[in-house]
Amino acid sequence: LATGPRQKSSIFYEIRTYDIKPPKMKDFVELVNKYFHLRTAHSELVGLWSAELGAMNKVVHIWKYEDFAHRTAVRHALANDKDWQGKFISAALPLVEKQHNEVAYLVPWCQIGKPPKEGGVYEWVTFQMKPGGPALWGEAFQAAINAHINKGYTKLIGVFHTEYGLLNTVHVIWWNESPDHRAVGRHSAHEDARVVAAVRDSVRFLESQQNMLLIPLPCSPLK
Repeated sequence: LATGPRQKSSIFYEIRTYDIKPPKMKDFVELVNKYFHLRTAHSELVGLWSAELGAMNKVVHIWKYEDFAHRTAVRHALANDKDWQGKFISAALPLVEKQHNEVAYLVPWCQIGKPPKEGGVYEWVTFQMKPGGPALWGEAFQAAINAHINKGYTKLIGVFHTEYGLLNTVHVIWWNESPDHRAVGRHSAHEDARVVAAVRDSVRFLESQQNMLLIPLPCSPLK
C-alpha cells in the first residue's frame, strides 16, 4: 500500500536499537567507548545515543550504507574481523536483552543536519502513520515539520521513513540545547496557531506516536 514516488537514491540507513540488561548498561557503554572504533572502521556511523527519558537501558545507533551490496560487504568483513568479534561482540552479547533493526530512507525534502554546538540533547520521535505511504500523508507531515522549523522552536536533524521493519513508520530526530529548552519550545509551539493548524491536518493520518530523549555517547558523530 506504499504508493509514494520511487526512491531516487540507493543510500539508506540502518537503525539499530538495543535493549540492554538493566544491571549491565554501564558495562555496555564502557565497551562501546573502548572498542567502537573497530566497528566504525568498516562503515559510517551517523549517531549513537542512550535513552534518558521515554525508555530505559536502550541504545540507538544509525549506520549509513551506499546500497545493499555495501551493507553485505560490511557485514561480511565484520564477521571476519577478529578484533571486533573478540574484543567487542563476545563481551557485549551477554549484556544485550534484545536487538531490533530497521532500514530507512531519508525523506526527499530532508538532509541530515548538524547541531549548532555540542552538549545538547536529542529527541527521537516515532510516528506510526496510516497505510498508504508518503503519497497519502507526505505533504501534510512535511507541513507539520516545517511549521516547527520555520519558527525556530527546535533544530531538525533528520526525518527517516521505513523500508524494512514496520512500514509507514517515520522517525524524526530533533536537537535542543537542554530538556528545559525543549520544554519551552514545545509550549511555544502549542500556542502558535500556524503550528497547531499544521499538526491538526497531519494527525488525520496518524496511528500512534512515541518519543525518547537521547544523550549522545562520546563516540557519536552527532554530539
